[in-house]
Amino acid sequence: MVYTPNVYTASIELENGEKFEAILQDIQFHPVSDKILHIDFYQLHKDKEVTMEIPVRLIGNAPGVMAGGNLRFPYRKLKVRAIPANLPDFINADISNLKIGDKLYVTELTSDEYSILHPENTVVAQVRVSRLVVEAEGEDEDEDEAAEGTEGAEGAEASAEEGAPAAE
Repeated sequence: MVYTPNVYTASIELENGEKFEAILQDIQFHPVSDKILHIDFYQLHKDKEVTMEIPVRLIGNAPGVMAGGNLRFPYRKLKVRAIPANLPDFINADISNLKIGDKLYVTELTSDEYSILHPENTVVAQVRVSRLVVEAEGEDEDEDEAAEGTEGAEGAEASAEEGAPAAE
């Protein structure tokens, strides 16, 4: 529960027999030994909405990445507000339609069960043009120009050899 990005519900039982459903809110570690010093839990109520950061899971393969683009994934967690029963374990983001230059916005991940607390223009994932793709295209152009230049030079050498007397 402590060392995972997933959100889990904990059942806490006190000495007097009371049980509470709670989620991990904050944790403090010792600065040198990394032992747990303190844990804060947030009690869940079935009828009261809570705000949690839920991990985003990418689904599919982006054609833009296969074509040489770079996948940027700046928001690995999103703030979500919902009733505890409706909180998802993950928010699934389908990137199988992202070509180079395409973006996946928060508005495409909305659900009736929860509300995402980020602005509508927040980009969850995008495929950008890779520098390697740009350089590779530039190298192809340079190679074409160089090939044309060598062909012209070879033609000039051949005509010079034909017109000049053979030196022996």
